[in-house]
Amino acid sequence: MQNETPNELGSESEEKPEPKASTENKLAIPMAIVVAGAMIAGAIYFSSIGTTSNDLSQEKISEEKLENLRPISKRDHIRGDLKAPVKIIEYSDTECPFCKTFHTTMKRIYDEYGKSGEVAWIYRHSPLYRPNSLGQSLHSKALKEAEAQECAYEQGGNEKFWEYTDRMYEITPSNNRLDMNELPKIAEFVGLDVNQFNTCLNSGKYKDYVDSDLENAYDTGGGATPWNIIITKDGKKYPLMGGQPYESMKQIVEFGLK
Repeated sequence: MQNETPNELGSESEEKPEPKASTENKLAIPMAIVVAGAMIAGAIYFSSIGTTSNDLSQEKISEEKLENLRPISKRDHIRGDLKAPVKIIEYSDTECPFCKTFHTTMKRIYDEYGKSGEVAWIYRHSPLYRPNSLGQSLHSKALKEAEAQECAYEQGGNEKFWEYTDRMYEITPSNNRLDMNELPKIAEFVGLDVNQFNTCLNSGKYKDYVDSDLENAYDTGGGATPWNIIITKDGKKYPLMGGQPYESMKQIVEFGLK
């Protein structure tokens, strides 16, 4: 997929190793859920703004790609209980405006479903920093920001990771406009040792880890952000592309719980 500006599906994309063609029909989310119920034994492809693929070959490809999903582990950044019947794995870019909006949506979903043990939210990195065929980088700052998130994790585990991430999405103007001088300021804001944080960030020690998340996003069919994979109560995996609004996410969660 070529590097491009934000599209009508509420997501931003980067050139991918293996572009894929797809046929999508725009349907409302309730209709997507009806289709899901009718095709419970097969693959269902949710994409943003209530679209879903009815191309069976595409559904098969999507289902196969989802098997490349890296198993959730304690090293992941998890909000909620991993025993929750619905798990939402998000591959995100801190400079993506749709990710910024979706982060607020997911916090609301977590407040409603996560605290009661029904939903677990797993955050992974997908910074769109790599140059495309034209030598352009959509979000060149996103890689370092993802490394900063990991440096917060190094000091304070998932608690500080989430505090740092929440604050970053809160203050970033998006679209590669966050001043990099803000990264240590965020660290100070959430109570980290700034000197230790700066040493970690300057070392670049977490670049490979961030890239491993990004590669897994590609391997599972991603390449745009936010890219999500929903694991439902029965263990099935469903891809979800784009910054879905709260109402749509709520319906998808309710479907997953059933």
